[in-house]
Amino acid sequence: MKIKREHKIGIVALASIALFIWGFNFLKGRDMFVRESYYYGVYSQVSGLVEGSSVEISGLKVGRVEEIFFHDEKPDMIVIKMSVRKSVALPDNTIARIFSADLLGTRAIELKIGDSKNLAKKGDTLLTDIQVSIGEEVSLQMMPFKKKAEDLMLSIDSVMAVIQFIFNENTRENITQSFESIKQTISNLEQATFTIDTLLAEEKTRISNILTNIESISLNLRRSNQQITDIFNNLSVITDSLVKADVVGVIDNANKTMADVALIMEKINSGEGSLGLLINNDSLYNNLEKSSLDLDRLLEDIRVNPDRYLHFSVFGRKVKDAPPIIEAPAGN
Repeated sequence: MKIKREHKIGIVALASIALFIWGFNFLKGRDMFVRESYYYGVYSQVSGLVEGSSVEISGLKVGRVEEIFFHDEKPDMIVIKMSVRKSVALPDNTIARIFSADLLGTRAIELKIGDSKNLAKKGDTLLTDIQVSIGEEVSLQMMPFKKKAEDLMLSIDSVMAVIQFIFNENTRENITQSFESIKQTISNLEQATFTIDTLLAEEKTRISNILTNIESISLNLRRSNQQITDIFNNLSVITDSLVKADVVGVIDNANKTMADVALIMEKINSGEGSLGLLINNDSLYNNLEKSSLDLDRLLEDIRVNPDRYLHFSVFGRKVKDAPPIIEAPAGN
Protein backbone atom coordinates (compact mmCIF):
# COMPACT_ATOMS: atom_id res chain seq x y z
CA MET A 1 0.00 0.00 0.00
CA LYS A 2 1.40 3.28 -1.04
CA ILE A 3 1.67 6.09 1.59
CA LYS A 4 0.42 9.35 0.34
CA ARG A 5 2.65 12.33 0.21
CA GLU A 6 0.45 14.27 2.66
CA HIS A 7 0.75 11.46 5.21
CA LYS A 8 4.50 11.51 4.89
CA ILE A 9 4.58 15.25 5.47
CA GLY A 10 2.36 14.85 8.58
CA ILE A 11 4.57 12.07 10.00
CA VAL A 12 7.72 14.13 9.44
CA ALA A 13 6.05 17.17 11.04
CA LEU A 14 5.02 15.15 14.13
CA ALA A 15 8.46 13.65 14.43
CA SER A 16 10.04 17.11 14.12
CA ILE A 17 7.73 18.50 16.81
CA ALA A 18 8.49 15.57 19.14
CA LEU A 19 12.22 15.91 18.44
CA PHE A 20 12.03 19.65 19.14
CA ILE A 21 10.20 19.11 22.44
CA TRP A 22 12.67 16.42 23.47
CA GLY A 23 15.65 18.57 22.44
CA PHE A 24 14.31 21.59 24.30
CA ASN A 25 13.82 19.60 27.49
CA PHE A 26 17.20 17.97 27.01
CA LEU A 27 18.86 21.37 26.75
CA LYS A 28 17.04 22.36 29.91
CA GLY A 29 18.43 19.27 31.63
CA ARG A 30 15.15 17.39 31.73
CA ASP A 31 14.93 13.81 30.57
CA MET A 32 11.42 13.07 29.32
CA PHE A 33 11.94 9.35 29.64
CA VAL A 34 12.91 9.46 33.32
CA ARG A 35 10.20 9.60 35.97
CA GLU A 36 10.78 12.26 38.60
CA SER A 37 9.55 13.30 42.09
CA TYR A 38 9.27 16.88 43.22
CA TYR A 39 10.53 18.31 46.52
CA TYR A 40 10.73 21.81 48.01
CA GLY A 41 13.28 23.82 49.96
CA VAL A 42 12.97 27.18 51.71
CA TYR A 43 16.01 29.52 51.76
CA SER A 44 16.80 33.02 53.01
CA GLN A 45 18.78 33.81 49.85
CA VAL A 46 19.58 31.93 46.61
CA SER A 47 22.14 34.19 44.93
CA GLY A 48 23.65 32.49 41.87
CA LEU A 49 20.99 29.74 41.72
CA VAL A 50 18.72 29.73 38.63
CA GLU A 51 16.05 27.52 37.16
CA GLY A 52 17.68 24.54 35.54
CA SER A 53 20.56 24.40 38.05
CA SER A 54 21.53 20.82 38.80
CA VAL A 55 20.60 18.82 41.86
CA GLU A 56 23.41 16.44 42.83
CA ILE A 57 24.23 13.67 45.26
CA SER A 58 27.97 13.25 45.90
CA GLY A 59 28.69 14.97 42.57
CA LEU A 60 26.20 12.88 40.53
CA LYS A 61 23.37 14.80 38.90
CA VAL A 62 20.01 13.36 39.98
CA GLY A 63 17.67 16.25 39.20
CA ARG A 64 17.27 19.92 38.48
CA VAL A 65 15.79 23.15 39.86
CA GLU A 66 12.32 23.54 38.37
CA GLU A 67 11.03 26.79 39.88
CA ILE A 68 12.16 29.62 42.16
CA PHE A 69 9.49 31.80 43.79
CA PHE A 70 8.73 33.75 46.98
CA HIS A 71 7.08 32.11 49.96
CA ASP A 72 3.39 32.93 50.26
CA GLU A 73 3.41 33.47 54.03
CA LYS A 74 7.00 34.67 54.44
CA PRO A 75 7.86 37.21 51.74
CA ASP A 76 11.50 37.39 52.87
CA MET A 77 11.97 33.65 52.21
CA ILE A 78 12.43 31.98 48.82
CA VAL A 79 11.02 28.58 47.81
CA ILE A 80 12.78 26.27 45.37
CA LYS A 81 10.99 23.46 43.61
CA MET A 82 13.39 20.68 42.58
CA SER A 83 12.90 17.48 40.66
CA VAL A 84 14.70 14.28 41.65
CA ARG A 85 14.72 10.92 39.91
CA LYS A 86 12.01 8.75 41.30
CA SER A 87 14.49 5.91 41.67
CA VAL A 88 16.41 7.92 44.31
CA ALA A 89 14.96 7.41 47.79
CA LEU A 90 15.50 10.34 50.12
CA PRO A 91 15.26 10.00 53.96
CA ASP A 92 13.12 12.67 55.57
CA ASN A 93 16.18 14.25 57.25
CA THR A 94 18.00 14.82 53.95
CA ILE A 95 19.52 18.30 53.65
CA ALA A 96 19.29 20.30 50.41
CA ARG A 97 22.39 22.51 50.52
CA ILE A 98 23.14 25.27 48.02
CA PHE A 99 26.85 25.18 47.12
CA SER A 100 29.28 26.53 44.52
CA ALA A 101 29.65 23.97 41.76
CA ASP A 102 32.76 25.51 40.17
CA LEU A 103 35.28 28.32 40.51
CA LEU A 104 33.14 30.62 38.36
CA GLY A 105 30.52 30.75 41.10
CA THR A 106 27.90 28.53 39.46
CA ARG A 107 25.46 27.49 42.17
CA ALA A 108 23.74 24.12 42.48
CA ILE A 109 21.96 22.03 45.09
CA GLU A 110 23.63 19.11 46.83
CA LEU A 111 21.47 16.54 48.61
CA LYS A 112 23.16 15.31 51.78
CA ILE A 113 21.46 12.00 52.48
CA GLY A 114 20.32 11.60 56.07
CA ASP A 115 20.28 8.49 58.25
CA SER A 116 16.55 8.40 59.01
CA LYS A 117 14.64 5.21 58.23
CA ASN A 118 11.59 7.22 57.18
CA LEU A 119 11.57 8.35 53.55
CA ALA A 120 10.51 11.77 52.33
CA LYS A 121 7.28 11.79 50.35
CA LYS A 122 6.68 13.47 47.02
CA GLY A 123 6.08 17.22 47.60
CA ASP A 124 7.75 17.31 51.05
CA THR A 125 9.88 20.26 52.11
CA LEU A 126 13.44 19.18 52.82
CA LEU A 127 15.88 20.62 55.35
CA THR A 128 18.06 23.33 53.84
CA ASP A 129 21.53 24.80 54.21
CA ILE A 130 23.62 27.36 52.31
CA GLN A 131 27.33 27.04 51.70
CA VAL A 132 29.35 30.24 51.65
CA SER A 133 30.13 31.21 48.10
CA ILE A 134 33.68 31.24 46.80
CA GLY A 135 33.63 35.03 46.64
CA GLU A 136 32.44 35.26 50.22
CA GLU A 137 35.00 32.63 51.29
CA VAL A 138 37.75 34.59 49.55
CA SER A 139 36.51 37.76 51.23
CA LEU A 140 36.63 36.04 54.62
CA GLN A 141 40.13 34.73 53.92
CA MET A 142 41.31 38.11 52.68
CA MET A 143 39.81 40.02 55.59
CA PRO A 144 42.92 39.61 57.85
CA PHE A 145 45.18 40.68 54.97
CA LYS A 146 42.92 43.65 54.34
CA LYS A 147 43.13 44.65 57.99
CA LYS A 148 46.92 44.25 57.96
CA ALA A 149 47.13 46.33 54.79
CA GLU A 150 45.02 49.05 56.41
CA ASP A 151 47.23 48.98 59.52
CA LEU A 152 50.30 49.12 57.26
CA MET A 153 48.90 52.14 55.47
CA LEU A 154 48.27 53.84 58.82
CA SER A 155 51.84 53.03 59.87
CA ILE A 156 53.16 54.43 56.59
CA ASP A 157 51.13 57.60 57.17
CA SER A 158 52.61 57.88 60.68
CA VAL A 159 56.12 57.35 59.32
CA MET A 160 55.59 59.97 56.64
CA ALA A 161 54.33 62.41 59.27
CA VAL A 162 57.42 61.72 61.37
CA ILE A 163 59.67 62.18 58.33
CA GLN A 164 57.99 65.47 57.49
CA PHE A 165 58.44 66.55 61.10
CA ILE A 166 62.10 65.53 61.06
CA PHE A 167 62.83 67.45 57.88
CA ASN A 168 61.32 70.56 59.42
CA GLU A 169 64.00 73.27 59.83
CA ASN A 170 63.48 73.74 63.56
CA THR A 171 63.48 69.99 64.11
CA ARG A 172 66.71 69.59 62.14
CA GLU A 173 68.30 72.27 64.30
CA ASN A 174 67.08 70.51 67.47
CA ILE A 175 68.46 67.18 66.21
CA THR A 176 71.80 68.85 65.48
CA GLN A 177 71.88 70.26 69.00
CA SER A 178 70.93 66.85 70.40
CA PHE A 179 73.80 65.18 68.57
CA GLU A 180 76.14 67.90 69.83
CA SER A 181 74.91 67.24 73.39
CA ILE A 182 75.41 63.51 72.90
CA LYS A 183 78.93 64.16 71.66
CA GLN A 184 79.66 66.33 74.70
CA THR A 185 78.20 63.66 76.99
CA ILE A 186 80.42 61.00 75.45
CA SER A 187 83.43 63.29 75.91
CA ASN A 188 82.51 63.79 79.56
CA LEU A 189 82.15 60.05 79.99
CA GLU A 190 85.61 59.54 78.50
CA GLN A 191 87.07 62.09 80.91
CA ALA A 192 85.25 60.49 83.84
CA THR A 193 86.53 57.07 82.80
CA PHE A 194 90.09 58.42 82.57
CA THR A 195 89.72 59.99 86.02
CA ILE A 196 88.42 56.75 87.48
CA ASP A 197 91.27 54.81 85.91
CA THR A 198 93.80 57.29 87.32
CA LEU A 199 92.18 57.16 90.75
CA LEU A 200 92.22 53.37 90.75
CA ALA A 201 95.87 53.34 89.72
CA GLU A 202 96.81 55.83 92.48
CA GLU A 203 94.72 54.15 95.17
CA LYS A 204 95.59 50.63 94.15
CA THR A 205 97.57 50.01 97.36
CA ARG A 206 94.79 51.34 99.60
CA ILE A 207 92.15 49.34 97.80
CA SER A 208 94.35 46.26 98.18
CA ASN A 209 94.68 46.96 101.92
CA ILE A 210 90.93 47.48 102.23
CA LEU A 211 90.25 44.18 100.50
CA THR A 212 92.83 42.51 102.75
CA ASN A 213 91.12 43.96 105.83
CA ILE A 214 87.74 42.79 104.57
CA GLU A 215 89.15 39.34 104.02
CA SER A 216 90.62 39.40 107.55
CA ILE A 217 87.28 40.46 109.01
CA SER A 218 85.57 37.67 107.09
CA LEU A 219 88.14 35.19 108.40
CA ASN A 220 87.66 36.38 111.98
CA LEU A 221 83.91 36.07 111.62
CA ARG A 222 84.37 32.55 110.28
CA ARG A 223 86.61 31.67 113.24
CA SER A 224 84.17 33.26 115.70
CA ASN A 225 81.23 31.47 114.17
CA GLN A 226 80.88 29.11 117.16
CA GLN A 227 81.07 31.96 119.66
CA ILE A 228 78.46 33.94 117.75
CA THR A 229 76.27 30.83 117.67
CA ASP A 230 76.68 30.45 121.48
CA ILE A 231 75.74 34.11 121.96
CA PHE A 232 72.58 33.69 119.95
CA ASN A 233 71.80 30.48 121.85
CA ASN A 234 72.21 32.36 125.15
CA LEU A 235 69.97 35.13 123.86
CA SER A 236 67.44 32.49 122.92
CA VAL A 237 67.64 30.99 126.43
CA ILE A 238 67.23 34.45 128.02
CA THR A 239 64.28 35.18 125.75
CA ASP A 240 62.65 31.86 126.67
CA SER A 241 63.24 32.61 130.37
CA LEU A 242 61.63 36.04 129.96
CA VAL A 243 58.68 34.46 128.19
CA LYS A 244 58.29 31.87 130.99
CA ALA A 245 58.78 34.44 133.80
CA ASP A 246 55.76 36.00 135.46
CA VAL A 247 56.48 39.47 134.11
CA VAL A 248 52.87 40.54 134.54
CA GLY A 249 52.96 39.56 138.22
CA VAL A 250 56.19 41.46 138.79
CA ILE A 251 54.73 44.53 137.12
CA ASP A 252 51.56 44.22 139.24
CA ASN A 253 53.64 43.99 142.43
CA ALA A 254 55.69 47.01 141.38
CA ASN A 255 52.50 48.94 140.70
CA LYS A 256 51.15 47.95 144.13
CA THR A 257 54.41 49.01 145.83
CA MET A 258 54.34 52.36 144.04
CA ALA A 259 50.74 52.82 145.15
CA ASP A 260 51.71 52.12 148.78
CA VAL A 261 54.65 54.58 148.57
CA ALA A 262 52.29 57.19 147.12
CA LEU A 263 49.86 56.59 150.00
CA ILE A 264 52.68 56.98 152.57
CA MET A 265 53.87 60.20 150.93
CA GLU A 266 50.30 61.48 150.92
CA LYS A 267 50.00 60.78 154.68
CA ILE A 268 53.37 62.44 155.33
CA ASN A 269 52.29 65.50 153.35
CA SER A 270 49.03 65.64 155.30
CA GLY A 271 50.94 65.57 158.62
CA GLU A 272 50.00 62.08 159.78
CA GLY A 273 52.53 60.11 161.89
CA SER A 274 55.81 61.19 163.49
CA LEU A 275 57.57 61.79 160.21
CA GLY A 276 54.63 63.87 158.98
CA LEU A 277 54.65 65.92 162.17
CA LEU A 278 58.39 66.37 161.94
CA ILE A 279 58.15 67.65 158.38
CA ASN A 280 54.98 69.73 158.74
CA ASN A 281 55.10 70.92 162.43
CA ASP A 282 57.72 73.64 163.21
CA SER A 283 57.29 73.38 166.99
CA LEU A 284 58.56 69.79 167.07
CA TYR A 285 61.56 70.83 165.02
CA ASN A 286 62.21 73.78 167.33
CA ASN A 287 61.96 71.59 170.44
CA LEU A 288 64.36 69.07 168.95
CA GLU A 289 66.76 71.86 168.03
CA LYS A 290 66.50 73.33 171.60
CA SER A 291 67.11 69.92 173.15
CA SER A 292 70.12 69.38 170.95
CA LEU A 293 71.54 72.79 171.95
CA ASP A 294 71.02 72.12 175.67
CA LEU A 295 72.69 68.74 175.31
CA ASP A 296 75.70 70.39 173.64
CA ARG A 297 76.00 72.95 176.47
CA LEU A 298 75.72 70.26 179.12
CA LEU A 299 78.45 68.18 177.47
CA GLU A 300 80.65 71.30 177.17
CA ASP A 301 80.11 72.14 180.87
CA ILE A 302 80.93 68.57 181.89
CA ARG A 303 84.13 68.80 179.87
CA VAL A 304 85.14 72.14 181.39
CA ASN A 305 84.02 71.44 185.00
CA PRO A 306 84.08 67.72 185.45
CA ASP A 307 84.43 68.07 189.24
CA ARG A 308 80.94 69.44 189.48
CA TYR A 309 79.54 66.16 188.34
CA LEU A 310 82.18 63.52 189.14
CA HIS A 311 84.53 63.18 192.20
CA PHE A 312 86.76 60.57 193.76
CA SER A 313 87.50 60.61 197.54
CA VAL A 314 89.33 58.03 199.53
CA PHE A 315 88.12 59.54 202.86
CA GLY A 316 84.62 60.30 201.85
CA ARG A 317 84.89 64.05 201.39
CA LYS A 318 81.63 65.93 201.29
CA VAL A 319 80.75 67.18 197.85
CA LYS A 320 79.87 70.78 197.51
CA ASP A 321 76.57 71.67 196.12
CA ALA A 322 76.85 71.98 192.34
CA PRO A 323 75.87 75.29 190.87
CA PRO A 324 72.67 75.29 188.96
CA ILE A 325 72.79 74.89 185.18
CA ILE A 326 71.67 77.95 183.33
CA GLU A 327 69.13 77.13 180.60
CA ALA A 328 69.44 78.66 177.21
CA PRO A 329 66.62 80.91 176.10
CA ALA A 330 63.95 79.20 173.97
CA GLY A 331 63.94 79.74 170.23
CA ASN A 332 67.74 80.03 169.81
